[in-house]
Amino acid sequence: MESLKEALKTEQEKSKDYLNRLKYLQADFENYMRRMEKELHSISERGNEKLIRNLLDVVDDLAKAVEVGKNTKNMDALREGVEMVYGNLCALLEREGLEKIKTVGQPFDPDTHEILAVVPSKEHENGIIVEEVRKGFMFKGKVLRPSIVNIVKNIEEGSEEK
Repeated sequence: MESLKEALKTEQEKSKDYLNRLKYLQADFENYMRRMEKELHSISERGNEKLIRNLLDVVDDLAKAVEVGKNTKNMDALREGVEMVYGNLCALLEREGLEKIKTVGQPFDPDTHEILAVVPSKEHENGIIVEEVRKGFMFKGKVLRPSIVNIVKNIEEGSEEK
């Protein structure tokens, strides 16, 4: 009986030791999760900061264009300046991973396009995009915003559209 009590006491001590270890591991894991959450937030903030810093150049250029627009009669020069700013903005967004979705002349793809209208035509095949109503974009391979397009429904010669 005495040996059983001793064995039970030993096992209870082991159990307490395992429980304490488990509590420490749980606390370490919770601390790790908090650190990782904080680190991910920090990485996201730095990425946003970099993008915003790059966009500030575009904002400055637009502000200059607005000031010039107030004082100039040369609308061609103003238009060229705004087009240059637009080009710079597009180039910046492309460097960051933004891509325009190809549309006109392409077959309709429900993953990247949304149909606004179906246009009858004898000149194109069914499902070919003939007009882009709103540009669509992908960001690093993922659809950010689908393109809104008009596609063709081919009509046979001699048949009448109902």
